[in-house]
Amino acid sequence: MNKNNIAMIPARIGSKRLKKKNLAMINKRPLIYYAIEAAKKSKIFNTIYINSDDECFSRIAKDLNVSFYLRPKELGSDNTKSDKVVADFLQKTECENLAWINSIAPLQTHTDIKNAFNHFLKNNLDTLHTIKDEQVHCLKRRIPLNFKKNELFDKTQNLIPISKFVYSTMIWRKKTFMRNFKTKGYAFFSGKVGYFKVDVRSSYLVKTKEDLFFCENLLKSTKNTVDYYKV
Repeated sequence: MNKNNIAMIPARIGSKRLKKKNLAMINKRPLIYYAIEAAKKSKIFNTIYINSDDECFSRIAKDLNVSFYLRPKELGSDNTKSDKVVADFLQKTECENLAWINSIAPLQTHTDIKNAFNHFLKNNLDTLHTIKDEQVHCLKRRIPLNFKKNELFDKTQNLIPISKFVYSTMIWRKKTFMRNFKTKGYAFFSGKVGYFKVDVRSSYLVKTKEDLFFCENLLKSTKNTVDYYKV
């Protein structure tokens, strides 16, 4: 484990579609618990932070033995850009590499995180984003992306895959990110950028009650759970 590798788990208190979703319960545990446990079990990080705009998450951080960072209130709104959240955190944190572990991807495993991070290091990347390939007929503004209308309808297995962002894990080299942010005002795609295909489980993000119900059922095998917090 490199002491210069740290994990950040962002957790805004506000959300429109599912109120206080990071505190919503899945199998008697708060949603954010699963991201914290996966990050711990990956054994990649020296320090794991919850990054939030609300002090209520400091209690969770303390109970689960991770660090807490209270971001400025202005970085907790719906209009806040993720680049600014990362830049604010990096300005006040010593590290070489930072991994953003998504708090609303409860099916992401420690193996997913470890494999993504090893890919980042092995390929000497400055930026890594997790993706999932979809072999389906896709349109952009009603214009075909990977098929043609004026020929026989192709089988899905013959289509060029369309890669979609998963957001379950994102990784940056601090030096490159901050240099890009200071000179250009943005930095999500800094330096040498790479992509890592993850297991389909990592692509499930909890944004609605239906998503919560779906993920809870997939995690039903979890035993000996205990109550943590009530929404």
